[in-house]
This record gives sequence, structure tokens and C-alpha cells, in this order.
Amino acid sequence: MKVLTFIIIIFLPFISFSQNKGFLSGGFETNTHWYSKNQNQFDPDFKDYFRSNNFLKLDYKYQNFTAGVQFESYAPQALLNFNPKLNKELGLATYYLKYQSEMLEITAGYFYEQFGSGLVLRLWEDRQLGINNAMRGGRLVLKPHPAITLTGLYGNLRSGFEVSDGKILGLDAIYNLSELFEEPSYHLNLGFSYVARNQEWEQAEVQENSTTSSFSSRLNFNKGSFYSEIEYVQKSEDALVEMGRVLADKIFEGNALLLNLGYSKFGLGFNASFRRMENMNFYADREAAGNVYNDAIINYLPSLTKQHDYSLANIYIYQSQPNISFNPLAKAGEIGFQLDLFYNIKKGSKLGGKYGTKLALNFSKWHGLEANYDLQNRSYESKYLAFGTKYFQDLNLEIRKKWSRKHSSTFTFVNAFYNKKFIEETSGEVNFTLIATESILKLKSRKSIKFIAQHLWTQDDKKNWLASTLEYHFSSRFSLFVSEMYNYGNKSVDDKKHFYNFGGNYSKGKIRVSLGYGRQRGGLLCLGGVCRVVPESTGLNLTLSTSF
Repeated sequence: MKVLTFIIIIFLPFISFSQNKGFLSGGFETNTHWYSKNQNQFDPDFKDYFRSNNFLKLDYKYQNFTAGVQFESYAPQALLNFNPKLNKELGLATYYLKYQSEMLEITAGYFYEQFGSGLVLRLWEDRQLGINNAMRGGRLVLKPHPAITLTGLYGNLRSGFEVSDGKILGLDAIYNLSELFEEPSYHLNLGFSYVARNQEWEQAEVQENSTTSSFSSRLNFNKGSFYSEIEYVQKSEDALVEMGRVLADKIFEGNALLLNLGYSKFGLGFNASFRRMENMNFYADREAAGNVYNDAIINYLPSLTKQHDYSLANIYIYQSQPNISFNPLAKAGEIGFQLDLFYNIKKGSKLGGKYGTKLALNFSKWHGLEANYDLQNRSYESKYLAFGTKYFQDLNLEIRKKWSRKHSSTFTFVNAFYNKKFIEETSGEVNFTLIATESILKLKSRKSIKFIAQHLWTQDDKKNWLASTLEYHFSSRFSLFVSEMYNYGNKSVDDKKHFYNFGGNYSKGKIRVSLGYGRQRGGLLCLGGVCRVVPESTGLNLTLSTSF
């Protein structure tokens, strides 16, 4: 409460002034946990059972100018397994001042940006994952012609409540070639990007390699129901980082190739993605390479696989493997693809029924790069389009069926392979099959019931799992839920654990509140193909967000 009181007092004059002279907007979000004392079973040194992550964002706009701040509070500490650099009970995290007109945009302070698909640069925030790599510095956007957009930026990336040692320079140019023609029947964009990180070395003999650069060229083409995009990245020499140690005498170049194709028309659609990455880790500070918090990361390298909605399907989640490593395993990157096929069976047909049926088939496959490795000298020679060790494979089918105006179901089948040895650098391989069913029944007065049942079969790792979820929606505003995951197939009696959760959600206007209690399974929490490691824990969780 003292945090909110402090902020309200500071900004009260601006709120009053904004009523006549400008526009003030913002939002507040809190994620608070009361961990059970049973947490000591998972971590004997655990302290501070009450922990809270809080965010207050305020933006003030007046004519062509916009100013904003974001306060953050981690009291008395951040939630478990968040970046330890988020260590202030109350702090000014970001601030900015921006001027914007039709042809010009200038920003000073902290800002976000993305070049192309993000392979060379993505500055973004995700509070659930604990990621905020905003840049502190300056950003300039010029639009000298409707077909041309030029962007330049310079500064340091945010790292906790500080900024990185490494300085980042970024340049981007987009040419919308279709704008050069009158009423074109297609869209054709050409883009070029350059991103450089400069960080001085302590070793005098390698000072000439203080700057590492990435060059990107991309082409996007859309016409009617068809789209395609291709992007190639070349990364200059960068030092190898192993186990948090920079090996200044081991320097490697990197590259990436991304190809996306898609088509959609008359209830039929497909998407195809191919990506090859070699030594594409890129951090504002070399020493940060490979950290589990995604701290000071410059580029965006999500896993290109199906983002499953079901808890059991997310036990074995693939994480992209873009880095070089010789210890404990030899790796140089990844190569693979993902295919999506969508088809809507027509209403009134034998298979479609009265309301039709939707089918979605997805297949993804990822391998390490085929290469000749010299572990003793930490060197290698890769083959460009050759598939090496198999890391991951996922074949899944989703069927969505509406039985009546009030009853609908979803059936999901997953068959997958997960190489723990190379993805987690532990040991073993996992082959598993999962079946999930979800049903929604709408009742009177906007009430509804949702039920989810899941089962995962595997002879490997922790064996079989069973899970279920029941939600009751009293209205569009208020709902209650209860869920359970049980590792009943585990050979160890002590590890046959129940991961239960129950609680409720309430929303009204722009206010969202969620309260729950339960046990969280340790593992990976992933959003958009980017993951954060979360520990096993038990306790009460409160989430509240609002905007104005």
C-alpha cells in the first residue's frame, strides 16, 4: 500500500492537469504469492514466504508528445526463480519521452523495438516470464516516403534495475516496394537490418574483437491468400561462452536462415516454417550468454513448435538450441521445420454435421546441426543443410466439433519425441503419447461448464500422467476452477505426487482478479516459445490487473 500511496501522490497533479490539457493512461498489475511452509521441503534455505511482483505504468500524452514511467516493486523479494537482479522493494524501472509526427518519431529514455522477425533484435517485455530487455538510450524513426521507413537506435539494454555494459547500435530500413505502383495486387516488402554490440574486453590481446555485429536481409511477399517471407542473418565473430566463462581464444561466426510460407482460402489453410541457426545467441553482455532468465538478450529465438494449451503436453517442451557448446555436449545450433494444416469440414456434410467440424494437423521436427566436432580443441566444421542428432519431434491432431448451439468439444492427440540429453543436458530420451478432450456446455443466464481430461503415456522418464480440470462460469465475469495432475506411473512412491489447484477469476470492465491455491509442478513455463524455469512450490496466489 505504501508503494501505491507514494505513486499516487507524485502523479496526482498530472492527473488533474490531464483533464484539461492532455490524456493520462496507465495500468497496475500485481502477482503475489504466499508460499506454504512446506516449501522448505523443496528448498531448505527458503525464506520470505510472502513475495510480490508489482508494476505501475503511467503514460501522459499532450499533442505530439508522450511521456511515461514504469515503477516496479519486488517486496520483499521477487517470486521464485525470477532474475535476482530484480531486487528492489520499490524502483523506477523505465521512463521515456517521445515526440511523434507523420514523418518523424524521436524517443529518449527506455523503449522497445523489433527488426524483422526478431532474429537480430527484439526489445520486449513479458512479466510472467520476467523478461524486460528495454533499451535505455535514443531511437529515431524517419518516414521520408510512404514506401520507406528508416529506424536508428543506440543505448544499453535493461538488466534488472541497471543496464548492460555492452552498448548496442541498431539500424533498420524497410522498403514497401508495392507502394511504388498504383493499386498493386500484391504486397512486397524488402528489409535490411544491422545490429552491433560493443563491449570492451579485459584481455588486451583481443581488443580488436570488442564489437560483434549481425546483418539481416529479408523479403516479404503477400498476394491474395498466399504469403511468404525469407530472412537471412550473418553474425560476425563472437567469443564462446561455456558454464558462464568467456573463452576469448575461441571465436566463431554465426548465421540464421528463416523461411515461412502460408496459404488460406475456403476453409483450407497451411503454414510451413523452416529455420536453421548456428551460433545465434546474442547478448548485450558476453558473460550473460545462456543465463536462464533471458537477461540482456538482444534477439528473439523462440521454439517453432505447437504451443499446446494442455498441462501434460507442456511437461516436455522444446526450447530452441541456437548456441555452440562443447561442454558437456557438442552442439552448434539447430535445424528443423514446422508444418500446419487447417481444414473446415462443411456444415451439413456427413462428417461436418449440422455445425461443421474443424481439423488442425501440426508436425514439427528439430535436429542439431550435422558437424565434425573436435572436443579437445573446441572446434567444429558444420554441414549447412544436413540434419544431425534428433532433438524433438511432435505430431498432433486437433478436432473441434460443435454438437449443438450450447455444446462443443475439442479432441487432441499428440505423439512426440523429446531428447532430454541434448535439450536439458541431463540424460535420456522420452517418447510419449497424449490424448486430451475438452467440452464446453453453455447453460442458462450466461452460465457454462468446461471440463478437460488428459492422459500421457510413456515408458520413459517419470512414466504416465493423468490430469483434469473443471471450470464453472457463473457469468462472463465470475468463474471457479479446480485442476489436478497426478504422476501415477512414477516408479518412486515418494514421487507419485498430486499437483492440485483451485480458485476463481473475476473481471469487471478493465479489472481482472484471480485467486488460487495449489501445488505447482517444477519445470518450464513457456509463452510464445520462450521459457522460464519454475521450481516446485505450494501456496496461495493472487493476481490483479487494471488499466485506465
